[in-house]
Amino acid sequence: MADGSPARVPSDTSPHVAPDGRFRNPWPNAEPPTFRDVLRWRRTRGTEPRPAPLLPGRVPPAIDAPRGARDTLAATWIGHSTVLLQVGTLNVLTDPMWSRRASPLRWAGPARLTEPGLSLDALPPIDIVLISHDHYDHLDAASVRALARRHPAARWFTPLGVARYVRRWGARAVTELDWWHAVDDGGVRIACVPAQHGSGRTPFDRMQSLWCGFTLRAAAHSIYFAGDTAYHPEFGEIARREGPFDLCMLPIGAYEPRWFMRPVHVNPEEAVRAYADIAAVHPGCPPPVALAVHWGAFTLADEPMDEPPRRAQSAWGGSGFDAARLWILSLGETRRLPARGA
Repeated sequence: MADGSPARVPSDTSPHVAPDGRFRNPWPNAEPPTFRDVLRWRRTRGTEPRPAPLLPGRVPPAIDAPRGARDTLAATWIGHSTVLLQVGTLNVLTDPMWSRRASPLRWAGPARLTEPGLSLDALPPIDIVLISHDHYDHLDAASVRALARRHPAARWFTPLGVARYVRRWGARAVTELDWWHAVDDGGVRIACVPAQHGSGRTPFDRMQSLWCGFTLRAAAHSIYFAGDTAYHPEFGEIARREGPFDLCMLPIGAYEPRWFMRPVHVNPEEAVRAYADIAAVHPGCPPPVALAVHWGAFTLADEPMDEPPRRAQSAWGGSGFDAARLWILSLGETRRLPARGA
């Protein structure tokens, strides 16, 4: 694992690097919204009061502490895209976000509507943290600092250009990866895979760091975390190279209005379409479980809070998939999968 090493900069001919050196999505009609688009969206949202959001349910945590059994996989939804994965005896966190606001400001920006399903103090020893990109609802300074203090031995993985933040906030062992690059260490394989999204924490650093999904293979399990993404042509290729998967973590929220969100966020129907692309690559294997994330914590778009899971379940049923393979979890809920073939 790299520790403090410089980013591996892709060549100028890389399809996801623009002529000006910034990163880009290499597919047609995939340019993220501009600041002018943001202003247009704000103007057209309307001023009528919205009904009180129907928030996701909550259950007492039931994690495996301090570690899980060698042959099982457990997933606990903490909120938004933050999930505790217990892969064999390995404890993994995705996009850790515990703060009250997804914003650089303490007094403005999207406020948290639901408490995290698991407190920072209740976490088991964390071995690996995956950061998909630098937006505030996925890369949170206070959460990184708290985790770095509590779990100094954790290994952190980011796409290109993001490691500088987590190092600055106290993380020690940090590895940056480009799309399709992977590391293997002690029986754990982590690969950085394409996503269609964007980056930037200020108006002045737009697209200067990369965004990604991750795959993780450890013990008897293989997991795909899609990160934050629109629908793109590479879901099947990700499954071909890195699958078959036991668990796919797919975003389902923050998708309206479509003219604005389509280049950066799937809607529930597109999430199910992405799952179909993934499952079709390995028809001889049991289909993976799909865990729905990226909903239920912050109001980031115009759809009602309770709409994403309803639409996801409807699209899932309409596609003929086994209802038991779609996990819409309550906050704090843990579900487990046995080893493949068990």
